[in-house]
Amino acid sequence: MGPLLALTSAICYGIVDFAGGILSRRAPFAAVTFLGRLGGPALACAAALLVPADPVRLSDLLWGALSGLGSGTAMRHLNRGLSRGAMSVVVPLSAVTGVALSVLCGVLALGDRPGPLAWTGIAVTVPALWLVAGAAARGHGAAGPPARGGGAAGLQPPARADAAVGDGLPAGAGVAVQYVALGLAGPSAGLWPVAAGRVAAVVLLLPHVVRHGPPRLPRRLTVQALLVGAGAALGLILYLLAAQRQLLAVAVVLASLYPAIPVILGLALLHERVTSRQTAGLLGAAAATVLLTLG
Repeated sequence: MGPLLALTSAICYGIVDFAGGILSRRAPFAAVTFLGRLGGPALACAAALLVPADPVRLSDLLWGALSGLGSGTAMRHLNRGLSRGAMSVVVPLSAVTGVALSVLCGVLALGDRPGPLAWTGIAVTVPALWLVAGAAARGHGAAGPPARGGGAAGLQPPARADAAVGDGLPAGAGVAVQYVALGLAGPSAGLWPVAAGRVAAVVLLLPHVVRHGPPRLPRRLTVQALLVGAGAALGLILYLLAAQRQLLAVAVVLASLYPAIPVILGLALLHERVTSRQTAGLLGAAAATVLLTLG
């Protein structure tokens, strides 16, 4: 059941990533991000009320809040990478860094002991994520909204490598904090750690709202952004349930395969062409899924 929940979390996150990318073509990315964060607490709190839980300890809520801060940090750096035209580096770097740091924490700090098949799956996941996430990021950048001041073509200037790394590594660390901290919350707390994390992610973005004012979008786009945030919260709920049933390292790696989903949806719904990098990454992700499930 644990691998199935983690894979379902990846599918959920992938759909949300795809939908968020499409939505960001019609609305400012920052507005979509903030409104999405508002949609997350609503779903998470409603789900937490429906799932039985023992008296929730403060430590469980704090782990959940730390997870939300990691999520908010990751999104802030990903957004900055997008604004710099560096998504083709930031996205794969953050994905690989997030998986590597999460696995190291699970093995060195939490005593996870993956078997040989699982270790092979983890090793395959790293290059697969780089290939798939890099391909998805280039597609997002090409289809995204023009940068302000980008000229008639709407092209962003090439990003410096140090700037891309400066966003990719913190984003990856934020992803690792999101997954590891949420996995450390006790199972008796039910889904309240996810709710605490979604609230903390909103609080982290409030200074930006205070400086620039609340985002204003047409009602239809506002509802879509809220649904994207609710979908992200659902992905975290599924991940938490998966982490409670198997090694955290394995749950993180399976849930982190979500970049493959936007690529598949782009091929199926937008009739995008399959590149050799995408094909290699998708095959690697499929092989990693089998190995991690059997391991």
